Amino acid sequence: MVNSRWSIISLALVLVACGSRPKPADVEVNDDYTPSPLTFCEDSAYQYVAQQCSYGPRTMNSRAHDLCGDWIAGKFRSFGLAVCDQYADGRLHDGTKIRMRNIIASYRPELSDRIIISGHWDSRPWADNDDDESKHTTPIDGANDGASSIAVLLELARVLSIATTDTLSDTIALPAIGIDFICWDAEDSGTHGRFSSSTWCLGSQYWANHRHADDYNARYGINLDMVGSAQTVFCRETISMQYAPTVVSRVWNIARKAGYGRYFLDADGGEITDDHVPLCRSGIPCIDIIGIDSEQGTFPRTWHTIDDNLDNIHRPTLKAVGQTMLEVIYNN
Repeated sequence: MVNSRWSIISLALVLVACGSRPKPADVEVNDDYTPSPLTFCEDSAYQYVAQQCSYGPRTMNSRAHDLCGDWIAGKFRSFGLAVCDQYADGRLHDGTKIRMRNIIASYRPELSDRIIISGHWDSRPWADNDDDESKHTTPIDGANDGASSIAVLLELARVLSIATTDTLSDTIALPAIGIDFICWDAEDSGTHGRFSSSTWCLGSQYWANHRHADDYNARYGINLDMVGSAQTVFCRETISMQYAPTVVSRVWNIARKAGYGRYFLDADGGEITDDHVPLCRSGIPCIDIIGIDSEQGTFPRTWHTIDDNLDNIHRPTLKAVGQTMLEVIYNN
């Protein structure tokens, strides 16, 4: 992802006005709100981040990329989801040929009423935002920028699979909607200095023009990005508000009612080029839940640096996002 028209000063002022160190918000009492019967486990999600990073940087055309992709697909299958691998050839901005792999894992594939929850699984091949210029050609682990989102998707799938077991299916109602967990590839190899939006989000761009199933549609989508670091908050992203304002409002309201208002701020952010954009333009309203550093008002400090590693993953942030997603799923 990249901040195509991000007003750093404006956002910083918004965060200062809201309190640079966000404080816990009270949970709103609402008789119409029914909490999810299931609990998101942040420790499990953390282990999924660690496993992805254990392969090394998940850069395009690398062995680490291939091994991690196989593990992600296998993990979804182990939870009983139907998995579709969408392969496609592409080119990076410098002409490098790549083989992309979007991984689509479907929960309750028999249902026609569906939503998408997504994130990218590749990692940045260059630490081009690192303070040390000698590291600018070094691939990054992408623990937060990539792996954290996929970890949340995997934990959601694991928790939802519990509801379908013989021992619990009679006591825990299944969500009344089908879910496609989509792991986008080739999101993070775009240009940096001379920005070109078309060089980013290649996997989601491809999917938007070649959906994985004939006549596929979804009611809406939620894309996650950089959802695992400390001092992270989420503001209402501009393109999300243009294409899917009701989805943004609903997610933010549910987060507040579930007790995560300190993360999901009542504040507008900037415009971000991310994997939600191709979906919006293809007719599926999609929002972007993307992390912002609450003190600096920018992307997290580890963004596109060699410090984007497991040491900087924050379990409570994973919990806030993951439990909010469960609440959204169960209150559709």
